[in-house]
Amino acid sequence: MLRFADWTLSPDVSGSEPINEVECTTCHEAPEPGERGALEEWCLRHAGRTRHTGFRAITTAFFRATCHELLPEVADGGA
Repeated sequence: MLRFADWTLSPDVSGSEPINEVECTTCHEAPEPGERGALEEWCLRHAGRTRHTGFRAITTAFFRATCHELLPEVADGGA
């Protein structure tokens, strides 16, 4: 028998905010952790200094699945 429960996926507000990162696609240089507040400015400064024009931006967000039905416990603790 195959049965699906009613689940939803939503942003996880109990964890951290999304993490934003950027790096140059030419030399792979990235801002130091203290410089990560203004990523667009870092890209423009880097382009002005190096003449590199391509950048990769990555955002890591966290999500949580929520079940809206009472389900039996999983034997291995859900791992």
